[in-house]
Amino acid sequence: MEIAAAVVRNAGGRFTLETVQIDQPRDDEILVRIVGVGLCHTDLVARDQSVPYPLPAVLGHEGSGVVERTGPLVTKVAPGDHVVLTFASCGQCAPCRDGRPAYCQEFAARNFAGIRAAGGSTLRGHDGGNLCGCFFGQSSFADYAMASERNVVKIAQDVPLDIMGPLGCSIQTGAGAVLNALRPVPGSSIAVFGAGSVGMAAILAARVAGCAHIIAVDLNQTRLDLALDLGATHAICAADTDPVAAIRALTNDEGVAYAIECTGVPKVVRQAVECVRVTGTCGLVGTAPMGAETSLDINSLVLGRTLRGIVEGDSLPDLFIPQLIALWRQGHFPFDRLITFYRLDDINKAVEDVGQGHVLKPVLLP
Repeated sequence: MEIAAAVVRNAGGRFTLETVQIDQPRDDEILVRIVGVGLCHTDLVARDQSVPYPLPAVLGHEGSGVVERTGPLVTKVAPGDHVVLTFASCGQCAPCRDGRPAYCQEFAARNFAGIRAAGGSTLRGHDGGNLCGCFFGQSSFADYAMASERNVVKIAQDVPLDIMGPLGCSIQTGAGAVLNALRPVPGSSIAVFGAGSVGMAAILAARVAGCAHIIAVDLNQTRLDLALDLGATHAICAADTDPVAAIRALTNDEGVAYAIECTGVPKVVRQAVECVRVTGTCGLVGTAPMGAETSLDINSLVLGRTLRGIVEGDSLPDLFIPQLIALWRQGHFPFDRLITFYRLDDINKAVEDVGQGHVLKPVLLP
């Protein structure tokens, strides 16, 4: 079947809208007509090869759409169902059995290999050559994407489908880091380093959790102003202020009970750890280039602090995404305020605007 897809052929190259061929779904696969797809930082690190992904490829991993066709073994959804696409997992390993699929032992193979878990490509280019698809089990920068039962989440049909895609990665990552992983107690304090879409989702979630002090840290004053509007109680511009000293000044030199690091920048990782009080917890969420390292004062951890990594917000998507939609319906989680729409063929403009800090969460409309 012919579809339109945004293809990247070279490391750091531009996306080009091309006509490509997509397979029919195999026994356990689901063909989804994409209605909207978020542009995420992880798409760009894969394009730039900071995180290796085989090229040429169709990326995109925050798709939302309508089930078009299913393989004969699929029972979870049916044609016509509305779905959010999320990360892929095996469902069989110990973390998956424990309800923690974000830590699937086959996570890399199922999300970053460019082919089906059972082998073979889902996509072919106009020249007949294989394209690497299956990015996060979907490759949704396209009219249609191939997914599986493990990474589709059925949602109600009375919510606007075009905005729901970012719930599949960036929004569930930030919100889940707070609500699923750190679980701050009401009245506690939290600092969020990086006020992109992940950080903003964390700020929204911290408000839901009842945090009394929500401190946003970023270099972009416009983003900090929005963070204050969305529920942050304080904003620190790290371009002209030492965030660790500022946070300690705000907390009577104790530090915050929780911190979330969303940038993946080694220097910022250390700042996030250093701003946490004794017995506090810092969660690492940001994506760093492969091999990136940071240094820490060992004694800062010995004194009861916890440093932990968090993938995809510790989310069980089939449960957590509907919970976020329910919060959105109630007006408690207005993640749609982060979204700016672009046509799919304007994807390079969306990439440029994100890079310049003009928008937080582009959603591409095929």
